Amino acid sequence: MSVSVEPVVLRVPSASDRDRVGQIVQATGVFRSSEVAIALEVFDEAVARPGSDYFGLGAYERDRLIAFTLYGHTPGTESTWDLYWIVVDPHGHRRGIGRQLMNATEAAIFENGGGLIVVETSSRPDYGPTRAFYDALGYHRAASIPDYYARGDDLIAFTKRLSSHSKTGDHG
Repeated sequence: MSVSVEPVVLRVPSASDRDRVGQIVQATGVFRSSEVAIALEVFDEAVARPGSDYFGLGAYERDRLIAFTLYGHTPGTESTWDLYWIVVDPHGHRRGIGRQLMNATEAAIFENGGGLIVVETSSRPDYGPTRAFYDALGYHRAASIPDYYARGDDLIAFTKRLSSHSKTGDHG
């Protein structure tokens, strides 16, 4: 038996996606309420003034947002960019949506002059799949700051250098 999977369309999100962003972030079960508020604040800025400080990219099935990234150029650097958020609705996990979205985000960053992406995440056990995701995409564990988010919850920083080779989605 084969299962038909809806195609995913990638596009810049709009203000009308705001409630869905909050739902997706909450549905993951790993973010504190203060973090949900931060995601919405960054999203609001990305859609109100795209490219000013933040960019956004969404993955849609049947015009419904199922995943998104929020990213931006790191102030004071020549070509470093931060990935602030990548969140996939739990119903979309293990379908390649996150990988597709990251490939497109990396390509957009590269096309905007980006040469290095920095991603910060948690050391908590429930973030294990997230760290494995970055490892699988060729990100390098560059740093760790103990007790950064809370006691026993370290910050893990990943980095990835971009080139014309990596923007094609081939992460060798």
